Amino acid sequence: MKPIKVTHPLLEHKLAILRDKKTGTKEFRELISEITLFLCYEAMKDAKLTEVEIETPITKTKAYKIDEKDFCFVPIIRAGTGMIDGIVKMIPNAKIGHVGLYRNEETLKPVRYYYKMPKGIENKQVIIIDPMLATGGSGIDAITLLKEDGVKNIKFLSIIAAPEGLNKMQEVHPDVQIYCAAIDDHLNNVGYIVPGLGDAGDRIFGTV
Repeated sequence: MKPIKVTHPLLEHKLAILRDKKTGTKEFRELISEITLFLCYEAMKDAKLTEVEIETPITKTKAYKIDEKDFCFVPIIRAGTGMIDGIVKMIPNAKIGHVGLYRNEETLKPVRYYYKMPKGIENKQVIIIDPMLATGGSGIDAITLLKEDGVKNIKFLSIIAAPEGLNKMQEVHPDVQIYCAAIDDHLNNVGYIVPGLGDAGDRIFGTV
């Protein structure tokens, strides 16, 4: 599937502030949450609606709802957890799983250290979240783990993606739809996205 780049003037504005090295930790966290809302909105466009009857202050009427419990959002620890606040504001009853992966600084490959999913994960729409899609290794590994658990419906949300990571993920998992707010130029020789925004985890948690 071709990646979907979400575009909006407000999104571009927030991305510009997010990228700026002068943006502090508090504002950076808030921007991550706000940008995640835009991505979630786009990724949920095909969510199944169920007709219900409600009563307004005026009369009874038909309305439409999604079953929030049918969705599970899976942040890749640690940077992905910074996107959870935006998700739960929009879908407060969604289930949350966690995948713990870190990048080996020598090989640039992901190393697994934690994996916890809610019961019935195989029957849910799973949306993996990670602010940066760089080499694609962590995302590919997370998707593989979920598929091994029987999950068939997976999407991936990333704020900034590199062409190399996008291409690798599409090659390994062509059935997974990717949503991102920006597709940057390239990866540098140590695996960072250029122009990017630095290390998202460090900037979210103030460990720069």
